[in-house]
Amino acid sequence: MSTTTGPEISLLEFLDLSQLNCLNEDSTHSLKSIVNQKEINKSDNYLESDADEQLLLNIPFNQSVRVRSIVLHASNLDQAPRTIKIVVNRPNLGFADIEDAEEPEVAQILDLAKDEVRDGKPVGLRFVRFQTVNSLHIFVSTNHGGEETTRIDALDILGLPVETTKDLSGLGKQE
Repeated sequence: MSTTTGPEISLLEFLDLSQLNCLNEDSTHSLKSIVNQKEINKSDNYLESDADEQLLLNIPFNQSVRVRSIVLHASNLDQAPRTIKIVVNRPNLGFADIEDAEEPEVAQILDLAKDEVRDGKPVGLRFVRFQTVNSLHIFVSTNHGGEETTRIDALDILGLPVETTKDLSGLGKQE
């Protein structure tokens, strides 16, 4: 994992909830239900897939961020995500675009260990590939138990906001 230049923070506060979506989610157990507080989920809500074990989480931010690690927590290990593919800045991504994609088409492919998802441990990413992220896309390909559906109880994205000038309205023309 890379060295840190500042303290990692949860990037959930920078989510653009109006653009957030998840393909193949059960309508009663949605991605929004676990991130709408813009902090790691501690409620009974969870995200669950619908037709099969695959999920495609499309996570837009309201400003550019640098992503260092992700946390996926699942209380039911058999339904916990196992193989995931992560893509950056591809807002209209669908299953056909990512199912067979390999690195470097995707920024990173991870095989999550059971203890990482059970304990909600941060999983380090290749920081160099996640420097200017406007949207993060997480494709859950398989789960640990070969179950029909995948369940995620909590999600967190750790890193830093990209320092930018936000409000230029105070700048006047120099005479």
